[in-house]
Order: sequence, then C-alpha cells, then structure tokens
Amino acid sequence: MDVYQTDKDVIVEISVPGYDPKKVNIEVKDNVLHLEGKMEKEEEEKGKDYYRKEIRRGSFFRVISLPVAVKEDKAEAHYEDGILKVVIPKKEVAPEKKGKKIQVQIKKKKD
Repeated sequence: MDVYQTDKDVIVEISVPGYDPKKVNIEVKDNVLHLEGKMEKEEEEKGKDYYRKEIRRGSFFRVISLPVAVKEDKAEAHYEDGILKVVIPKKEVAPEKKGKKIQVQIKKKKD
C-alpha cells in the first residue's frame, strides 16, 4: 500500500487483484481511512481424464490515519488493473496569523 500527498490531495493506492470493486467498502471519517474487502472465487474445469476445482478466498482490512485534514465528503475511488486508488482532497488551512513586529526602543542612561 502506498500513501502519499500532492499539493491538493492525499492519495492511497492498494493492490487488490481479483477483488470485485463493488465489494470493497471505503469510509473516511475523522481523518481516518477505512478499507475493507472480501473475495471468494470458485473455478471448475472438467476434462477427459481429470477434474479440478479451485476456491480462492481472501480479505483485507486497513485503517490509515491520514497525515492532514481532508474533505471527507469529496473522496473518490478508482479501480484499474487490480489497483484501488483513493483520492481525498485536503482541507484548505487558513494561513497562520503573523504576529505584530515591534521595534525595541533603547533608552540612553542619564549621567
């Protein structure tokens, strides 16, 4: 799994080959990303002198604390070639208020 950020987004990429993207649950809440998926595949192949049946099962569950505040309701997910990519826009943070700069006045000692 890769977690990185650009100027505008936090991006999470996870390899989930064989998983149906419709069966992957994604939730972003309180700057935490929850990913969960389950897979079960059965495959049968019948031939002249043989019989084969394979069952593949798997699941994953990840909880990722995001490095910055994000816009949870704007998250998007894309699935391509076995890679799930979640893109979450960062919240705009107000620029820090600058303090007032003052000049220190030095008084001369009276003799």
